[in-house]
Amino acid sequence: MDLFAYKIIPVVVLQNPEDARPVGEALVAGGLPIAEVTFRTEAAAECVSIMSEIEGLTVGVGTVVALPQIELAVEAGAQFFVSPGLRPELIREARLAGKPILPGAVTPSEIMEALSLGITTVKFFPANLYGGVAGIKALAAPFTSMRFVPTGGISPANITEYLSLSCVAALGGSWMIPPALVAAGDFEGITKLCRQAVELAAAAV
Repeated sequence: MDLFAYKIIPVVVLQNPEDARPVGEALVAGGLPIAEVTFRTEAAAECVSIMSEIEGLTVGVGTVVALPQIELAVEAGAQFFVSPGLRPELIREARLAGKPILPGAVTPSEIMEALSLGITTVKFFPANLYGGVAGIKALAAPFTSMRFVPTGGISPANITEYLSLSCVAALGGSWMIPPALVAAGDFEGITKLCRQAVELAAAAV
């Protein structure tokens, strides 16, 4: 499983389980068949379970900050984990579950800790508050083996700038699944935004 094949990982926040299938199908139709469903809502686990049944869609769980979330996510069918920070116990638990994990790291010390744990790709979050492209460039200089997935403040306006960096594996973003379109049931609109994102990413690499 290559989490970075499409250069974009959609961050999906869902409040209602009934939106899970149409949102997942919209991602697949838009050529972006991967979703990081955040564990920020009560409906998250059920949404992961529903989306995991969609053919061709790779579904993971984001905002993983505690061990019980990993067990719950695995039971729901999650195929990968994303954490906003770096906790060795979460990495160990994910490995025991046989699933890849993308932990967050934004400082030299965190990156050194990640490398010591065998992690070579980290989430850089929130990217817009930790220096953006300039911040990643600065960290990549001494840590040449580390790759980054910037998330936070990513939009069509800066996709090209981020993906021009060879150390950027992919981008995390939620602009393709705006809450307003989900609430309106405009899943075709989500498909169009996904297609545009895929085109921008393809042109940038």
